[in-house]
Amino acid sequence: MEVAVNLELKTLNVKQDITYHNTSNDSLISITLNDWNNAFADKNTPLAKRFSDEFYRGFHLAKAADRGKTTIINLMDSNFMALEWERSAENPDYVIVRLNRKLPPGEKIDLHLNYIVKIPNDKFTRFGFDQNGGMALKNWFLTPARFENHRFIKYNNFNLDDIANAVTDYEVEIKIPNQYSIVTDLNPVTKDITNQDYSIYSFEGKNRTDFSLYIEKQNTFRTYDNGLLEVSTNLKNKKIDEIQKAIIIDRVVSFADNFIGKYPHQKITVSQADYDRNPFYGLNQLPSFISPFSDDFIFEIQFLKTFLNNYLKNSLTLDPRKDNWVYDGIQIYTMMKYMEENHKDLKMLGKLSDMKLFKSYNITNITFNEQYSYYYMLMARKNLDQPLGDPKNTLIKFNEQIASKYRAGLSLSYLDDYLNHNIVPESVKEFYNLNKFGQSNRYDFEKILTQKSSKNIDWFFNTIIDSRDIIDYKFTNVSRTADSVKFSVKSKTGIYAPIPVYGTKKNEVVFKEWIEPKTKDSVYEFERKNADKIVINYDNEVPEYNQRNNWKSLKHVSLNRPIKFNFAKDLEDPNYNQILYIPTLNYNLYDGFTPGIRFQNKTILDKPFNFDINPAYSINAGTFSGSSAFSWNQYYRHSTLFNVRYSISQNYFHYAPDATYLRLNPMVVFRIREKDFRDNRKQTFLFRQVIVNREASAYITDNSEPNYSVFNARYVNSKTELIDHFSYMNDLQFSSGFGKISGEVEYRRLFQNNRKLNLRLYAGTFVYNKTNSDYFSFGLDRPTDYLFDYNLFGRSETTGFFSQQYVIAEGGFKSQLEPSYANQWMTTLNVSYAVWNWVELYGDVGFLKNKHQSEFFAYDSGVRLNLVPDYFELYFPVYSNNGWEISQPKYNEKIRFIITFSPKTLVTLFTRKWF
Repeated sequence: MEVAVNLELKTLNVKQDITYHNTSNDSLISITLNDWNNAFADKNTPLAKRFSDEFYRGFHLAKAADRGKTTIINLMDSNFMALEWERSAENPDYVIVRLNRKLPPGEKIDLHLNYIVKIPNDKFTRFGFDQNGGMALKNWFLTPARFENHRFIKYNNFNLDDIANAVTDYEVEIKIPNQYSIVTDLNPVTKDITNQDYSIYSFEGKNRTDFSLYIEKQNTFRTYDNGLLEVSTNLKNKKIDEIQKAIIIDRVVSFADNFIGKYPHQKITVSQADYDRNPFYGLNQLPSFISPFSDDFIFEIQFLKTFLNNYLKNSLTLDPRKDNWVYDGIQIYTMMKYMEENHKDLKMLGKLSDMKLFKSYNITNITFNEQYSYYYMLMARKNLDQPLGDPKNTLIKFNEQIASKYRAGLSLSYLDDYLNHNIVPESVKEFYNLNKFGQSNRYDFEKILTQKSSKNIDWFFNTIIDSRDIIDYKFTNVSRTADSVKFSVKSKTGIYAPIPVYGTKKNEVVFKEWIEPKTKDSVYEFERKNADKIVINYDNEVPEYNQRNNWKSLKHVSLNRPIKFNFAKDLEDPNYNQILYIPTLNYNLYDGFTPGIRFQNKTILDKPFNFDINPAYSINAGTFSGSSAFSWNQYYRHSTLFNVRYSISQNYFHYAPDATYLRLNPMVVFRIREKDFRDNRKQTFLFRQVIVNREASAYITDNSEPNYSVFNARYVNSKTELIDHFSYMNDLQFSSGFGKISGEVEYRRLFQNNRKLNLRLYAGTFVYNKTNSDYFSFGLDRPTDYLFDYNLFGRSETTGFFSQQYVIAEGGFKSQLEPSYANQWMTTLNVSYAVWNWVELYGDVGFLKNKHQSEFFAYDSGVRLNLVPDYFELYFPVYSNNGWEISQPKYNEKIRFIITFSPKTLVTLFTRKWF
């Protein structure tokens, strides 16, 4: 390639010659060229849709100048005759070149291309042009795709850093302005050519699938050479000096060279952009001033993770999408071994583990390497984990970047511990060396492991790699003598895999034996060696689903797990029944501020049974109040019905200045998801009985029954992405006094011009209605909330500030009109349209029908400030059935607001892209 860089236009002019050598056994009539830069061309590419799926707004809202594209000027054969080529709208990120003749096995053909590459902004993927005028370049040029199993591998760019290129020899000549520098992991081949305006650099690389290129005005890279490898890095850490960095880099490079194998190239780059794309999660969440780790360790772990990622990506010739678990497994497994050798006693929370204040927390006692298991278990306990062998593009984001990556490393560590005798490290080295001789795949790695092992390890690939089956053992029939211990183990999931059993005495290991259960009746007997406890999976070598049932005391008097109280949150401790407590503060108009204390057992990892008890004191009323909830989750691993939740909750607060209410809410919820975990469609069936007892109040004169019970059945079907949102809800309610049915359809669309349209259609009718008040009627502008589902600050207020609180439910009107309720039927349409950023225009129309009255046509319109969706919004009425409201007196009393104090609502806005 001859590349001329235009940093003002953010373009690269490329003249390229490709000599394609057909090393397959097939005759080729076309060649596929990867063109992943063109994935940034518009808002309809597969990459753009991926961003939408993950709720990333930056790409869709970006200016055209920030996007990238590839413009092919000409594409010719070896005789400089034009060749036909195709790039479809559905697959804009690869080009299919039609050859003028068949290319037989073993022969070569030359392609000649001229094209212009418009580089995208680096804010999308960390690679592209930056705000300082430089560029970090990756996957920017056209190059032949990998050929395997009689076909070219045609992958779309999903921002997964898994391009499947053919193994290639590169010769690159780059022309850049004189005041800029260039850093690459290719090798320089000639003396640079420099004149007054520009410099030309020449590089080459052999047997590579890709290379990195960084163009900067001020060179931020420093180069370190320890004799094994030349490393260029610009990882940011100003708190440690160059000597400390050189020592760390030498230690990491030497370890990788010894543990994995010799790097096949002379140079490697480790950039801040690489790290930012795949940071070490946990470290990157903490601000530097409270970091529990030393500055040199932070640099070390950041460099180690990024270095190993680039080391393997540039060395292994696997299909990086289909065989991704091998990359991840070797990377994390190597990191674990590195930590064992260099930081064996380091804890997950660093120096916080040494502080007396945190000694009682389990999270401070686990080692640095043990944290990988908890990240994986976080998803397994939510029933969101996926098979390690699944292609990378099918994984949900948390699995792709964290849980599956860590589990892959844990799995190799598990196999290593089971096989012993250094079999796994030797297999890693042999497989690594195999990649120097051509393309490889996961089955080459599996074959090496199988041949080196004296034991049958089919279970490892079938269960651990290619399924989402979970391992969970418990002891049964434990008996002991002074000299021996006898027991059987039960698999609670029906999945059998090797597991270690430990004997401990005063928490010191006295024996460890691997067992290989095949049936539920397997009986084992070991020498006791004075053990006072036997424990399954004591050191957590096996990624096991539940460790709370893993031990049995061998003492004559055996107590159940004692209770341990912890403030706020903690990791699950299998040796204790944990109760977590934290102060709370709630507010409503009648109770005022209600300080309380919340007791619950919900640790960081989900568990089947949860309780949450929150006693509180109402300052205004001078009485006790509060809430509680008890729930049981049942997960189905191999069904689209993946979760059934049984629960009962209780609330006791004031609903009027002089009266309290007690709500009991027994409920069962069925949750359904698609077979494709990345599909954002969710379905829910809910059945509950809401029982309400209310004290009589002098302020409430609507003749409604103080005590009532309502059966409620609800179905919700929703699919939410950044660009499109569609949801449908059907609701049935029956009690002794009324029966009603309602439905709601909501649609949101973000258009190409970044305008947003919201549509909501609601319709409801009474099947029967024997009540003589509007308490159970459909609300036009605010529901009465007789089921006590909404967090209304002043639920009985009809005037004043708290009556202006808005809830998107039932009629959904913003203007307060008369009649406000419908005791027969109601149908409304709510529309809003974004005109600028978070400023929207809204309009509502609808009909409502009351007994003995004709239908009433309602309408309103105004301006909506959608500051934080569902969290903080303001509505300013302009025109409605009331006339020009904006010109009427006391206009401030007509403004409606949404304010939510629920942290869970806000957190969901940030976590939805992960799950």
